[in-house]
Amino acid sequence: MNMLTDTSSSAELRFTHDLLQRPSPSGIDAVTTLRHFALINYAVAPQLVRPHVHPRFDLDCFSGPDDSPRVWVSVVPFEDQDFRFFRFPWLRFHFGQTNYRTYVVDRLTGRRAVWFFGTTLGSPTVLLPRYVWRLPWHYGRFRFDCAFDDATRKYSHYRVATASKWAPLQLALEDSGEPVAELDGFSDLEAGLVTLTHPLAGVYYRRDGQVGTYSVWHDRLRCMIGHCQNAQIGLLDRLGLVSYAEQQRPHSVLIQHETEFIIHLPPSRAAMNSL
Repeated sequence: MNMLTDTSSSAELRFTHDLLQRPSPSGIDAVTTLRHFALINYAVAPQLVRPHVHPRFDLDCFSGPDDSPRVWVSVVPFEDQDFRFFRFPWLRFHFGQTNYRTYVVDRLTGRRAVWFFGTTLGSPTVLLPRYVWRLPWHYGRFRFDCAFDDATRKYSHYRVATASKWAPLQLALEDSGEPVAELDGFSDLEAGLVTLTHPLAGVYYRRDGQVGTYSVWHDRLRCMIGHCQNAQIGLLDRLGLVSYAEQQRPHSVLIQHETEFIIHLPPSRAAMNSL
């Protein structure tokens, strides 16, 4: 049984109208402005990632420098500025968040998605997704020390720290101020950006062991090239995915100052025969 999907033939991945058309939020869908959004991506051997992902999903692989298969594993910190539910817009929340994820392909439908190892959230509101919706979300205390220069359109410094038993984090990034021009491992830049920055469906192991799913929408990101000055990512080391020493050399770092996200809620159990 093949558990890998080679993305070297990913030229068909494009920013289509369907991907970019903004949906109309409704019900308890959430709308939020994300600030200090970053993607720190690592190229990881698939045999290290495979035990953490349900067998229904192939790992979305690419060829590494030595032609051996690799899988992207991403750490995605950001700060929610004004998280609010569409039905209750007067309730607004401000908190830090970091998503830990890899990239997969549904073996039955062929759809690409991200697989979440889990999330840290810097707010007591984490109780709702954690205990009501059974999401693998965990509390952490965040500190963002970021300075964005409007004149140069780049960060003069970017640092984030999270105190968390589940996923302690220390990151220091440098913003080049230069747009991303290429991404190794993809047929072209657009295919790479669609894969890494624009997955709209997420899957994960719920806290009761079942597979859950939810979806989001955001416009096309206009990311800048970043560089890692320091990374101490507790979860990746603890899961045996990326050691502390290896964390200093990510595959790529992408930074975006601000963007809007729509999160379709509530999440649900995945229909494993028709996801």
